[in-house]
Amino acid sequence: MIPFRSQPPAPRLPEGYRTETEPPQPGELNDLLMACGESRRDEQRLALVLERSAWQLCVRDQQGGLVGFVRATSDQALNANLWDLSAWPRDPQQAAVLAVLVHGALSRLRRELSGCSISVAAPPEALSALQQHGFMVDPGGIRAMGLVLATTEGNRPGEPNQASMEGLEPPTFRTGI
Repeated sequence: MIPFRSQPPAPRLPEGYRTETEPPQPGELNDLLMACGESRRDEQRLALVLERSAWQLCVRDQQGGLVGFVRATSDQALNANLWDLSAWPRDPQQAAVLAVLVHGALSRLRRELSGCSISVAAPPEALSALQQHGFMVDPGGIRAMGLVLATTEGNRPGEPNQASMEGLEPPTFRTGI
């Protein structure tokens, strides 16, 4: 496949860091996501998420600790999504970890799902790595949404319940890859 635009060179991890494609333990992934500002997730559901993802990419430090993560889902036809892109905030190599995760994930998507549109849910720290690969913030475009299913008992008419999407308008990163 010939890319339609030149791609940046593959970033390198510092000595002692390594990538792996085996899913992490739900507890250690929860710890990473919480360090990055996410709320705690149910570990059984997190295990199901990992099992049902197309694949994941992890970065581990010199001691074997999980310091970076991204996972992919796809309909295998038109769309691919990158989720939980994260790197440990206090790791001195956070920018390098994010760059390796973005490059590795996009390389794999280009190889395996070259015709798919790619969306990514990512923290602001990943913006530089994403922009190097052709992503742009599209504040007026498609909005990513999440839905929490909950009963509506006890809600007054017109009052948003826990499943409300009101106020959820995170930026979407889009690319033409």
